Amino acid sequence: MKSLTSLWKILAKDLASGCCTSTTRDSKTVSERVKCEGTSFLTITLPQFGKDFERSLDQGCVDRQDFQGFTWRSGLPVFLQGFLSLVFDSNTGRLLDEPNIFAIRAIRQLTLIDSKMFLLTNSQRERAAMSGFIQCEKEVRDADSRLTPQLRSQFIRVSNIVLGRVLYDLDKKVQNCDELIPSHGPGATADGLKGNRKFSHTSWPMRLDKVFHSVDFLLPNASYYERLADVDFLEPDAEIPVKVISVPKTQKTPRIIAMEPTAMQYAQQSVRRLIYESVERDYLLNALIGFTDQEPNQLLAQEGSLTGNLATLDLSEASDRVSFEHVRDLLTLTPHLFEVVDACRSRKALVDGHGVIPLAKYASMGSALSFPIEAMVFISIIFIGVENALNRPLTRKDVQSLVGRVRVFGDDIIVPVDIVPDVIDALESFGMKVNRTKSFWTGKFRESCGKEYYNGHDVSIVKVRQVPPTSQQDATEVISWVSLRNQMYFSGLWKTTEWLDSFLSGILKDFPVVLESSPVLGRHSFLGYNAQRVGGRYQIPQVKGFVIRAVIPENPLDDHHALLKCLLNISELPIADERHLERSGRPHAVSIKRAWSSAV
Repeated sequence: MKSLTSLWKILAKDLASGCCTSTTRDSKTVSERVKCEGTSFLTITLPQFGKDFERSLDQGCVDRQDFQGFTWRSGLPVFLQGFLSLVFDSNTGRLLDEPNIFAIRAIRQLTLIDSKMFLLTNSQRERAAMSGFIQCEKEVRDADSRLTPQLRSQFIRVSNIVLGRVLYDLDKKVQNCDELIPSHGPGATADGLKGNRKFSHTSWPMRLDKVFHSVDFLLPNASYYERLADVDFLEPDAEIPVKVISVPKTQKTPRIIAMEPTAMQYAQQSVRRLIYESVERDYLLNALIGFTDQEPNQLLAQEGSLTGNLATLDLSEASDRVSFEHVRDLLTLTPHLFEVVDACRSRKALVDGHGVIPLAKYASMGSALSFPIEAMVFISIIFIGVENALNRPLTRKDVQSLVGRVRVFGDDIIVPVDIVPDVIDALESFGMKVNRTKSFWTGKFRESCGKEYYNGHDVSIVKVRQVPPTSQQDATEVISWVSLRNQMYFSGLWKTTEWLDSFLSGILKDFPVVLESSPVLGRHSFLGYNAQRVGGRYQIPQVKGFVIRAVIPENPLDDHHALLKCLLNISELPIADERHLERSGRPHAVSIKRAWSSAV
């Protein structure tokens, strides 16, 4: 990982030149600590420094309880003091009246650059994450037991005010299942089916069949009815549980997700599509909830950082803390919709080291419905907080008045600053866990949906996602680091870009200058591209370089399964891949190949 240290040093030097300071001592500290502590200093210790820095911005001063493991001089940590002194007073540690925006971005860039690098955690941390899943499940049950009849009644009433019109519309649509068009997602499933094999359903839960009738969902039409003899209809105790797994997130903590059984995921996708369409068509809910577009949240975060009127809140383990009881209350006035949402919910989970357990949560990340359901639960609870702040019953007019001031995208929440305590109280009373280290409302720093702002200025940074490549065979790493190089270039970090050009040129024999639209892994530039020849069928500018090659697995589909796949295509256009019945699914591996290709 020597390359990571070298990258940090040149990046520090690059940023220091913009602030007229020096990072010689800081670079020495990084070298010594990486030598003693390993990569974890870059991926765990420095990111914690960065989080403490963001908290200090929000609080308006540095706290000696923060920045653990770093020495202090006067009112600031010694590490990165050249930048810190441009943001905080060196003696008192208080935030300056006009802190240097470039220094704020520099500190965040240097401390958080490796915070999201995909690294496998050790087995101890993975076991701890699985135990955390079990503990979260226990806390969900405990939270359910503390829900009073008054709280549940308030939740039902408020959710009806906010969501009622859309929920009633959905209730009518799912009553006869005519508008439920299922589909398969690209991800892995608990029963191990991939690609086209997902259409060859060999099992179907009896509980699911009561709502999602197999003759309608597994066959092209009723004339194929005899084919259901090949399907194993599962009683509830024989259903396939979701498979809880960990995937790389950070070296400190893996991400825990749950792979759904193929049948459940297939049905969930049909409900998800209807929810998205209905919410996006409703002018009020579309302004309050986002499913696909993060930009409204980002713009509100920027506004909040400038005016101080809007807060950004973040939830921990968001989907895992939405209980089935929350969903039952949310849909208590729409019985048909509840029946559908309940039928395609997995009730058990297989957790490594803990066996099969019953689930109190509605669904973990991995269910197609976890994202839209959690959004509707969160927006309902937020308006309970609003009602508590008003100290009177909520009205539809109150909801409309908060358009542009309240918005939810997943676990990223925007609310007015003056009701933050009431909203947090409401969220926690329903068992949610507000991540206070990533929630901001007192200072001028805001964060939402991958964007960070200070006093209206974008202080978002570039992050390393993969370990450094060592040869062109490390295709995933090469692709990621070429992207890193281009992001650094457009961030104006010229020395860092120059270092990355040299590093990548030592791995790739050809590393040409191309446009962002080019399929070639190359250098992007404000100056355009450098063509090496004009050729090909359409006589276009070409360069020689490396292009990504992802081979889709051979996965033939025939008979009525193939017909079903074609009939389920809801697009007005035909399926783009003319060989989709012969191959499908995510590539097993990605490689890069040297070839002549378009520079534009």
